[in-house]
Amino acid sequence: MLARLSIRDIVLIERLDIEFARGLAVLTGETGAGKSILLDAFALALGGRGDAALVRQGVEQGQVTAAFDVPKRHPALAILTANGLDDNCSGSICEMILRRVQLADGRTRAFVNDQPVSVQTLKAIGAALVEIHGQHDERALVDATTHRRLLDAFAGLDKDVTAIEELWETRRTARAALDTHREAMDRAAREADYLRHASDELKALKPQDGEETTLAARRTVMMQGEKIAEDLREAQAAVSGPQSPVSALAAAVRRLERRAANSPELIEPAVKALDTALTALDEADQHLNAALVAADFDPLELERIEERLFALRAASRKYSTPVDGLATLAQKYANDVKLIDAGAEQLKALEKAVGEADKTYAAAAEKLSAARAKSSDKLNKAVNSELAPLKLERAKFQTQVESDPASPGPQGFDRVEFWVQTNPGTKPGPMMKVASGGELSRFLLALKVVLSDKGSAPTLVFDEIDTGVGGAVADAIGARLARLAGKVQVMAVTHAPQVAARADQHLLISKDALDKGKRVATRVAALAADHRREEIARMLAGAEITAEARAAADRLIKAAS
Repeated sequence: MLARLSIRDIVLIERLDIEFARGLAVLTGETGAGKSILLDAFALALGGRGDAALVRQGVEQGQVTAAFDVPKRHPALAILTANGLDDNCSGSICEMILRRVQLADGRTRAFVNDQPVSVQTLKAIGAALVEIHGQHDERALVDATTHRRLLDAFAGLDKDVTAIEELWETRRTARAALDTHREAMDRAAREADYLRHASDELKALKPQDGEETTLAARRTVMMQGEKIAEDLREAQAAVSGPQSPVSALAAAVRRLERRAANSPELIEPAVKALDTALTALDEADQHLNAALVAADFDPLELERIEERLFALRAASRKYSTPVDGLATLAQKYANDVKLIDAGAEQLKALEKAVGEADKTYAAAAEKLSAARAKSSDKLNKAVNSELAPLKLERAKFQTQVESDPASPGPQGFDRVEFWVQTNPGTKPGPMMKVASGGELSRFLLALKVVLSDKGSAPTLVFDEIDTGVGGAVADAIGARLARLAGKVQVMAVTHAPQVAARADQHLLISKDALDKGKRVATRVAALAADHRREEIARMLAGAEITAEARAAADRLIKAAS
């Protein structure tokens, strides 16, 4: 429900803060006091169209803030979650603050719980929280899908609709899988000969991921080894071949060792140096031998590598695919060939799944359609029983349920639309086209009373739906607004004292002169009992409030309580 409405610098409103309660709140005041401005400001906070003309003259921006207390699991909270917004929940109640800033240059900014959002998001949340209805307001009635939703809510068919939406999705998924398979089979069949040849060729080639890089690296090592092998062999011959100094050095060491006893101080350093040289030559020989082993390769292996690289690169050019992509391509072609071979069998399975999904959906849609038809009769009786007190005793309300199994959808194959016949002998037709402004507002009220809190936003606003009626009809409108307010929060802008007398909260809208009459500002005041009687008396009597008017106001208030 709406808890608070704050308005800053919107047209004639400088600063306005209104607290709202449950039940029926009426807004009254003389013509031109600013009731329409108040509703325009409220609509702006709910995502309505912005307009630079709404900003009070002389300021840069106006602002409207609407604070709501929303129960958990309300549809508006799902919109918050879908847009990644905080829900401000505490216990079973969530506070939702909608704020709209209107700049004087025409731009607007939207916020929910002080988080910036798009106007579209604000509008979606606002529509889930508030419905505004008036004689010329078509938003709740013009869309036939809304009528279907209202009938389903009245009949308690929401779970059935959810179930058929799931069946529709199952049906859609099955059909999509069948279509995809058929397209793949058609494509494969058109290219069957080519696919079989390509698949066989690539299967024989057996390309591996990363194979080209590995082979090219091995080929480079082998070719480099061939170039340096001769140099390695020459070096090894110098170190350990026939011309090697190792034998001569070893013989010299032995001769010197035999003389070492005679002159150790002269011979031992030379022997150590020669030993070191012999050791170094031996290590060099070992390294050279290892290098020769590493550089050695089988010429046939090099030939095989080059032939493999040639075959891979030839296939790459042929199939316009990088060598590293040949393995994936081979798998794809193999799958396509399998699809040709096994596709017919899979096609039958998919067709069977589609058939079963169609059958299950059709059965559920038929059942739902029958339930809607049965419930439409109950809705018609309930709404028609409300029409006579509203001075529509000669009118008739009809719920048209047109079923077309050839045009299924997520909610079944029914089109639901509210029709009316305003007088006997006239042709019934869609409510929006047949009913006049005053009739439309009363049809709407009767419908809302019957639906109560089913399929309705938690706050309903009725803008002068009692225009042009009086007496018993106005009293009947007030009675039904009060009944409706027992289920949802109701706000009504009214000129009818019979409606105002039934209010739980009475707000008076007035226009005050400021700065010695140089400018005016709209004010809103919550009326206590005495002031409320005075306002209702004014509504009864006009400019001059008489004792009779006050007495009549007392009777209205007493009768309504």
